[in-house]
Amino acid sequence: MKKRSAIKDDLFASEHHREKIDRTGDPLAEIEQHINFSALAAEVDSIAPRVDSTQGGRPPYPTETMVRILVLKRLYNLSDEQMEYQLLDRMSYQRFCGLTQAINIPDRTTIWHFENRIGEAGAQALFDGVSAQLFKQGFIARGGQIIDATLVPAPKQHNRRSDKEMLDQKAMPIDWKPVKRRQKDTDASWTKKYGKSHFGYKLSINVDAKYKVIRRFQCDTAKEHDSQHFEAVLDRYNTSQDIYADRGYPSTEREGWLKEHGYRNHILRKGHRQKPLSECQQRRNKRIAKTRARVEHVFASIDQMGGKLIRTVGQARANFAMTMMAACYNLKRLVSFQRAGIKAF
Repeated sequence: MKKRSAIKDDLFASEHHREKIDRTGDPLAEIEQHINFSALAAEVDSIAPRVDSTQGGRPPYPTETMVRILVLKRLYNLSDEQMEYQLLDRMSYQRFCGLTQAINIPDRTTIWHFENRIGEAGAQALFDGVSAQLFKQGFIARGGQIIDATLVPAPKQHNRRSDKEMLDQKAMPIDWKPVKRRQKDTDASWTKKYGKSHFGYKLSINVDAKYKVIRRFQCDTAKEHDSQHFEAVLDRYNTSQDIYADRGYPSTEREGWLKEHGYRNHILRKGHRQKPLSECQQRRNKRIAKTRARVEHVFASIDQMGGKLIRTVGQARANFAMTMMAACYNLKRLVSFQRAGIKAF
């Protein structure tokens, strides 16, 4: 006698699964509902126009499809190989990218070539496109600005001491063949934070205190000090003159410049062994820290998108990855505003 089973076979099982996903709540469907991807694709096409296929050859995939794939890749921090597999395997990914009925899914090489074609300028166009949609909804920079930086880890490099000395002098070891050079990241660098060594890059951001949206950002190698990017990420369009930053940013020259240009300085004071902070300065730091801590929420949200680790070689590709981090964070932020019914006006 055949044993009974709770599993029921049905020719339309995939339809039942899709309906249940909708009832449960598909986060990708929510993103699609609130984000204008055709506008983002138009921004990318204005920077990197599609290849003309009227003369023959295989036509390219629609830019909007590829933009959606890049967003998925960054939201879940997937490699090109992982992205290809998930597009083949996951129903929600196929539906989000408009590939439900397609027999030819973009493979890892197609994704890699698309990123190569649009480059840093294309990623910046996506960031600007999301920022424009935030601005259109009225979410302009308000409440002051918070500046901070985070380390973005990259795969560690193992070099001989002699090779490292040459790389420090901006020279390439003579015995490195072209294949090896392509695999070596000579732009990423080592730095120490809280006594622990880190290898990779650095992402400096400017977040408005009211909406916690990334307004400006700067990418660099890890060894550059946080304070070097202060002026580069300063947002002159914030409606408030308040500026918040941690203990790594204060300097006499900077404080003078801020005062001269009408900004209100809320940079944490730093004590020294021979000159500890007074009680008044400690109270000031405690008051400032409550607002400044909002930027840490941004870094935590980025870390929740599959982590901050990037799988690239070289500063240019790292810049692309970090720009996509900022763009996808803002995209998720806009969706959260719409979901919660938050109105800017």
